[in-house]
Amino acid sequence: MSDDNKHLINFMNQELSNFNVMYVKLHRYHWFIQGQHFFVLHKFFEELYKEMAQDIDNMAERILAVGGKPLAVMSKYLEQATLVEANADDEEEEVIQQLHEDYDQMVREIREEGYKLTDQANDEPTHDMLVELQGRFEQHIWMLSSYMEQPR
Repeated sequence: MSDDNKHLINFMNQELSNFNVMYVKLHRYHWFIQGQHFFVLHKFFEELYKEMAQDIDNMAERILAVGGKPLAVMSKYLEQATLVEANADDEEEEVIQQLHEDYDQMVREIREEGYKLTDQANDEPTHDMLVELQGRFEQHIWMLSSYMEQPR
C-alpha cells in the first residue's frame, strides 16, 4: 500500500468515524426531541440516520475496496472522529445548530483534505463518492439553515 493510499484510507476512516458519531447523535435527537416541531423533526432525524447508515456501509466497503481496513469499534470511532458526541438535554435550536455545524465540518474536511488525498492516490471512484456526499451534506446545511431562519 502506497503512502498516498494509506493517507486516504486514514481520512476515510476518520469520516467513517464521523458518520458513526452522527448516526448515534441523530438517533438521540430522534428519540429525545420535544416541542411543537416534534413530528416534523422526529421524522427528519429518522430520514437522516437511515441515510447515514447507508453512508457508513458505503464508506466501509470503499475502504475495503482500496485495500484498507475500516474501523469497526466504538472506541476507535470516538478516538478518530473530529465530531463530538451529542450533549445531554439539547434544546431544539441547539440540536439544529449542532447538526448544521457537523455537516458543515464534514463538507470542509471533504473539500480541504479528501479531494487532495483522492487526487494524490489517483482514486476517482473515492473522489466521486466524496462529491456525492458533499452535495448531499450541503443540501442538509441549506435545509437546516432555512429551518433556523423561520419564526418560532
